[in-house]
Order: sequence, then C-alpha cells, then structure tokens
Amino acid sequence: MSEQIPSIGRVVHYRLSAQDVEEITRRRTTGKGIAERLTSMVEDIHGDPIYGWPAGAQAHIGNNVKEGDVFPMLIVRCWGDTATSCVNGQVFLDGNDVLWTTSVSVGEGPRTWSWPTRA
Repeated sequence: MSEQIPSIGRVVHYRLSAQDVEEITRRRTTGKGIAERLTSMVEDIHGDPIYGWPAGAQAHIGNNVKEGDVFPMLIVRCWGDTATSCVNGQVFLDGNDVLWTTSVSVGEGPRTWSWPTRA
C-alpha cells in the first residue's frame, strides 16, 4: 500500500501546542463573562458611554484545552505533493470556534498533524 498524500478537503488529526492553547484561551469567554459585560458601561473613543459587549457580537465559547489535545483539522492548503508535505488547516475545537493553522508538518508532537488511525 502506498503512502497517503495530504490534499485539500482531507480531515487529519492536529495536536495542540502550548502557543495554540494560549491563543485559544485568550480569545474565549464564558456565558457569565458576557452577561457581566452586557450590563457594564464603558466609554467609546469619544468618551460616550456604551455597553461593554456590543449586541450581536460573536463570542468564542468552548471547553478547556491543553497542550497535546488532538482535534480534527480540515486541510485547506498543501505545500507540496508528498506524504510529508506541510499543510494549512482549520482545526475544529470543542466549542463554537476554530483555529487556523499554517505550515504544519506531519508528526507526533505538539503542532503537528497525523492521519487518523483505522479501526
């Protein structure tokens, strides 16, 4: 059997790095945090009062992540046409957000992609 070649549209596994975790955690909030900001007032750039959370704003909410967690990643671009090509992808997190990754190599450590195992 020949080696699989990554291609656009394929789903692979992505392993989070510590930097990924920091980025995801920084932009996420909680329902409680949103509720508090909906009732708090802040000043806009002109000094006028506005609510701390704009109506209709998108909130990133999801379960906690840690380095080494594995999530599905949809390949959106390939850099080469070999089994070890780097890829860009959208990582589907356990929440309502995704993580865009670029130039990710195949491997087993943090910030790498791998093929799902077959049962």
